[in-house]
Amino acid sequence: MDKRTKLIMSQVMLPSQANVAGNVHGGEIMKLMDTAAGAVAKKYARCNVVTARVDELQFHLPIFVGALVTLTATIAYVGRTSMEVIVNVDVEDLESDSEPKRALSSYFTMVALDKAGKPRALPQLQLETEEEKNLYEEVKRRRDKLKCSCNPEN
Repeated sequence: MDKRTKLIMSQVMLPSQANVAGNVHGGEIMKLMDTAAGAVAKKYARCNVVTARVDELQFHLPIFVGALVTLTATIAYVGRTSMEVIVNVDVEDLESDSEPKRALSSYFTMVALDKAGKPRALPQLQLETEEEKNLYEEVKRRRDKLKCSCNPEN
């Protein structure tokens, strides 16, 4: 896959990002996810991008102050002017020997914009591995299903 289709960023969670019990606010994690999705989308598109849609966020693990959160944003599908970015969030307790664990994942739909703020065409996604091809097809099917369920005539 093109080097512009994946981005990894990490951050230690701080007390200012959490409630009094030490749980990091979900909105803080969503902001980090949107930042990662936006960064990889801009890196790929080489223009301004905006978030058009975020799929459901379901936390599978709590995230506490002091944890290292690592976000992996991957471009999985590219249409004419929009792209689907999968953002995986892994959490690691830095005070133990435990391995990082998946806290949540979500799909972000990002739209490329020209200087006038209008949607602009994107370069075609170059798929090289079977994993990339399978992911692309999976996301394409998901997008097609979403289009059908949003159309009252179907």
